[in-house]
Amino acid sequence: MKTLVIVVHPNIEQSVINKAWAEEMEKHDVTVHRLYEVYPDEKLDVQKEQELLLAHDRIVFQFPLYWYSTPSLLKKWMDEVLTYGWAYGTGGDNLHGKQLLIALSAAGPDTSYVAGGYNNYTISELLRPLQATSNLIGTRYITPFTVHGVRFLSEEQVQESAERYVQYVLNQKL
Repeated sequence: MKTLVIVVHPNIEQSVINKAWAEEMEKHDVTVHRLYEVYPDEKLDVQKEQELLLAHDRIVFQFPLYWYSTPSLLKKWMDEVLTYGWAYGTGGDNLHGKQLLIALSAAGPDTSYVAGGYNNYTISELLRPLQATSNLIGTRYITPFTVHGVRFLSEEQVQESAERYVQYVLNQKL
């Protein structure tokens, strides 16, 4: 199973957890694709991106939760890469049967992502647009890998989460 990890963090060098996750993932036989590094000008090569998707069976979107959503480049990537006639609609079946997995880091503790909590919504509710996208493009949506309270994690906890992340991603069955 070929896995593509699309890392979307606008400042990965200053990240703690997303940087650790990407570095740990790079130790394995996967393609780690750092969007902000490849496209610092945010001008996407749609054909290259579509070719990457075609060459992999499992697609992972790895990102920090920003304003209850994805970083802006991932939204732009979806708008430009997942086109009608290619990813959905008439003739748009290129991604059918592939897996889509979200790897998400959130600054707030898990208790803030519950009904009645600080944010009022669960992570699952906040990720509904990505799950709907998965349905539209014909991928199988895998339960997201999430880590909460990332600002409060020790170095050991960050490393442990990176190891759990790799095991979670690589051990999903088609």
